Amino acid sequence: MVDLLGAADVRELAARLDVTPTKKLGQNFVTDPNTIRRIVAAAKLTGSVTVVEIGPGLGSLTLGLLEVARKVIAVEIDPKMAAELEATIAKRAPGTDFTLVRNDAMKVTDLPAAPDALVANLPYNISVPVLLHFLEQFSSIQTGLILVQAEVAHRLAAGPGSKVYGVPSVKLAWYAESALAGNVGRSIFWPVPNVDSALVYFAKRQVPLGDEELRLKVFEVADAAFGQRRKTLRQALSVWAGSAADAERILISAGVSPQARGEQLDVHQFVAIAKAR
Repeated sequence: MVDLLGAADVRELAARLDVTPTKKLGQNFVTDPNTIRRIVAAAKLTGSVTVVEIGPGLGSLTLGLLEVARKVIAVEIDPKMAAELEATIAKRAPGTDFTLVRNDAMKVTDLPAAPDALVANLPYNISVPVLLHFLEQFSSIQTGLILVQAEVAHRLAAGPGSKVYGVPSVKLAWYAESALAGNVGRSIFWPVPNVDSALVYFAKRQVPLGDEELRLKVFEVADAAFGQRRKTLRQALSVWAGSAADAERILISAGVSPQARGEQLDVHQFVAIAKAR
């Protein structure tokens, strides 16, 4: 059996380590075991998967994952929390398969085993870059669930036509299909955040949209299109294409109206534009 952390356990561990989570860095520990189990259930894990967790902190979610997954690899940069985490796992989840990687998540390019899934409570200020970095580095990841600021969650899961559809939406869509997977109340966090949180579930595309070279081109198009999102694509892509006339030629070749705006295009249309250049 895995003994999950409760609110008192989280505070006791933090006090013993002299760890003070800061809202500035978006650090918020989940203190409710029932919520942890709900998050793990939403991740749709099986007993055969290897999960990578980013920023395990004191281990609340890590313990929940170890109840279900075959193996958990946790990436933690904080030396004090990393030092305590292995002891916490040994005490509360003996016999489980756990590996700690002490590193900055944005610098991780190799793991001791290929992860099948990614599950994480991501700090608000780096959630999108970290998610995209792991999807880029680890092609073995097939599914994932992230707990992020609600505003970020809605951006990631948004589709064309939505007011919050933008660069993060397109870049996640390159790798996977995604959807909102529920809200998480503020009261289960410590400290209590000033923003709402939500879950995003994603599943890798069975047929990739293209290779790494094409991905870079598609991301360039998305960055340019949303860099001036109020402008038509003919204007927004003019620098990327070389001129407005070149942008118009490329868009017509891709079957996209030069008068359209980035928020109207799905990822497949961004791919078509990148290929048409």
